[in-house]
Amino acid sequence: MTGADRFEAMGTSHLAMIGIFLVGLPLMVLLGRHARARPQLVARGFALVLVAAVLPLQVLDHLPGNFQLGVSLPLQLCDLAALVAVIALWTRNHTAICVTYLWGLLLTPQALVTPALAADFPDPRFVVFWAMHILVVWAAVFLTFGLGHRPDWSGYRRTVALTATWMLVLYPLNLLLGTNYGFVNGKPGTGSLLDLLGPWPVYLAVEVVIVALVWALMTWPWTRQHR
Repeated sequence: MTGADRFEAMGTSHLAMIGIFLVGLPLMVLLGRHARARPQLVARGFALVLVAAVLPLQVLDHLPGNFQLGVSLPLQLCDLAALVAVIALWTRNHTAICVTYLWGLLLTPQALVTPALAADFPDPRFVVFWAMHILVVWAAVFLTFGLGHRPDWSGYRRTVALTATWMLVLYPLNLLLGTNYGFVNGKPGTGSLLDLLGPWPVYLAVEVVIVALVWALMTWPWTRQHR
C-alpha cells in the first residue's frame, strides 16, 4: 500500500464520510416516521441493506491470502453491533433494539471519529468499514427516533451484561490467539479516545464506568416520557 493509498485521519475522505453520516441522521428519523404504517417492510429492507454492506468484506477477509488472525475474525464490538442491528431491524426484538440503540449511539461513533483503518477510498475495506459503522448508527436512530421503539431499564441491564460478557470472553481469547480484538488487551496503535483514559488496565475500568453512566443517561429520558 503506497502513501497515497493510506487513510488519513481528518483527511478529505474521512470528512466526506462524516458529512454523509451527519446528513443521514435526520433522514433516518423521517424514514422511520413515514414507515410506521408499514414498519416490517421498511425495517427488513434496511436489514438486507446492512447485510449486503457487511457480508462481502467477511467473505473477502476469509479468502486464502487475505485472512489475518488479528483483524479478520468478526469479534470487534462493531462487528457484533452490525449483527445485532440486523436482528433488531428484521425482528424488532426489544432487547436487540435496546442494544443497537446503546451500542450504536455511543460506542460505534468512536470508530467514526478515530477509525482504526489503514486503507483509503476506493479500497473495498474502506467502503465496507464506513458502510457498516454508519448504517449501525442510522439503524439505531431509525428504530428509536423514527419508528418510535422505546429503550427501557431492562434493555439497559441486558446491554451492560452482554457487553461485560463480551469483554470477559475476549480477554482470554486474545491471550490465546495473540490478538487484541475489542482493544481489551491493549489500546489501538493508531490512537483513539482510549488514550485519554489512562494506561491498561485502568482505561478498561474507567471506560466501563463512563459507558454505564452515559447509557443510563441515554435510557432515562425514554422511561420518564413513558410515565
